[in-house]
Amino acid sequence: MRVLLIEDDATLGRALQEFLTSQGYAVDWLADGKRALLAIKNYSYDLVVLDLNLPDMDGLEVLQTFRLEGRYIPVLVLTARDALADRVAGLDAGADDYLSKPFELDELAARVRAFARRHLGTVVPIVEFGSIRFDTVHREIRVAGELLTVSVREMSVLEMLLSRAEKVVTKQQITQALSAMDADFSENAVEVYIYRLRKRLEGLGVAIKTIRGFGYMLELEA
Repeated sequence: MRVLLIEDDATLGRALQEFLTSQGYAVDWLADGKRALLAIKNYSYDLVVLDLNLPDMDGLEVLQTFRLEGRYIPVLVLTARDALADRVAGLDAGADDYLSKPFELDELAARVRAFARRHLGTVVPIVEFGSIRFDTVHREIRVAGELLTVSVREMSVLEMLLSRAEKVVTKQQITQALSAMDADFSENAVEVYIYRLRKRLEGLGVAIKTIRGFGYMLELEA
């Protein structure tokens, strides 16, 4: 899932970018509203995490601007403005969720995971396919009851394949979901993660099939 973080505080912005990246998301971090609007226009995002106190324009103005342009992207507002009137104004402007500062990183992670499940079409906390059981809340994958140890990126790729099991997921979809503006991530990297996952799933009744010219599909072995 690709996330746009809009936060003008350099220390907090860097910390949140690093934290969300560690959770398996591709995160672009911008510190002002005008650049954020350009990014939203030119890139595809699955979630915007928006601070309201920006240096060049109010965060609500940023939100209202791209909503009026007809762009629907889920928005999680982060702000120190915790009065009821401020929360109502944010939701009325088009925000989907609201988190008041200061907040715990665990709570932020839980909110973002909820958006990720919606994005992937997963409305239940447990996704099962064959011998695979993926706990989307605690971020654990078990195969035949045994914990499968994978990297954050491998987990993100497998999550995409699980969410569309027995359907094709293209290399482009995976690349876009895992790429950030300043990250060197390519379709060749996708092939590496697919190779590693195949090795981990060998003999477990589930396989990743290559659909030449298109991408990959998770399927049960005969």
